[in-house]
Amino acid sequence: MRTLTIGLIQQANSQHTADNRSRLAAKIRKLAHEGCQLVVLQELHDSLYFCQTENVERFNLAQPIPGEASSFYAQIAKECGIVLVSSLFEKRSAGLYHNTAVVLERDGTIAGIYRKMHIPDDPAYYEKFYFTPGDTGFLPIQTSVGKLGVLVCWDQWYPEAARLMALHGAEILIYPTAIGFESSDTPDEQQRQREAWITVQRGHAVANGLPVVAVNRVGRETDPSGLTQGITFWGSSFVCGAQGEIIAQAPTSEEAELTVSLDMERTEAVRRWWPFLRDRRIDAYGEIMQRYCDENPKS
Repeated sequence: MRTLTIGLIQQANSQHTADNRSRLAAKIRKLAHEGCQLVVLQELHDSLYFCQTENVERFNLAQPIPGEASSFYAQIAKECGIVLVSSLFEKRSAGLYHNTAVVLERDGTIAGIYRKMHIPDDPAYYEKFYFTPGDTGFLPIQTSVGKLGVLVCWDQWYPEAARLMALHGAEILIYPTAIGFESSDTPDEQQRQREAWITVQRGHAVANGLPVVAVNRVGRETDPSGLTQGITFWGSSFVCGAQGEIIAQAPTSEEAELTVSLDMERTEAVRRWWPFLRDRRIDAYGEIMQRYCDENPKS
C-alpha cells in the first residue's frame, strides 16, 4: 500500500499579509513535523478575499510568478521537505491577472502552476473584474508525491474539469477554495448551499474513482463597500475517498489543521469494481462542446 499523508490548513485571514503568512508558516511546519508529505492551503491565502468589491487598487496585491510570494512558500516547502499547494494572485503583465495555484516541490522548485479556468461574477464574488480565465488547461502537475489534479474553487462545480484531470492521469483532485454564506440567506438556504458544495465534490470523487481534497477558509469578512453584510466562510474543509466517503472534515466555524493518510493504490481497486472510464460512450458526447442544446438550433 502506498500511503500519502496530506495536511490541510483552514484559516481565518486578516488584512495583514505578514500575519497570514506567519500563521500559515507555523502550521505548515507543524503538519510537516506530523509527517505530512503534501500540504494544501486555501484559495488566495495571503489576503482577505478582496473580490467582494471592484477596486482597481486591489491589483496591487498581485505578484509575478516566480516572485516574492511564491519564493516565500518555496522556502518553507524546501525547509520542511514537503510538496506544497499554494494559491496566489498572479500578475502576468500590466492589466493581465490570474487566480493561480502554484505547486512547490520539496526542494523548493515550482513543479507547476494551474490558472483558475471558471471565473464567477456574482454579488460579493466579483472575480471577473480581477481574473482572466486560465490558459493552462486541465492538466495534472507531476510531483514527487504523485500527479496532482489541482483546480480552484468555482472549478469544483464543473464535472468536465474533474473528468479531464482524471483522463490526463490525475491521482488526486485538489480544490483550494474560498466560499461561504451571504448573511441575508436563510439558515435553511445556507445549509443547502454548504451541503451542495460537499456533495458535488464527493460526486467528482465517485465519478472518477479519485480521492478529493477541498480546503476552504473560515470566519467572517466584511464587505468594504457596505452594500452587503459580508461573507461568512463556511469552513468544512474535507478529504473524501474514491467512493466519495468522507475521511476527515474540519469544523464550519473554527480554524483547523487536518492530517489525513490516504491509500493511493485504492483507486485501482475502485476503478476495477466500477469501471466508469471503460464504459464511457465517447462516440456520443459531441454535444457536450455546445453551450446549450437548443431544440431548433440556428445554423
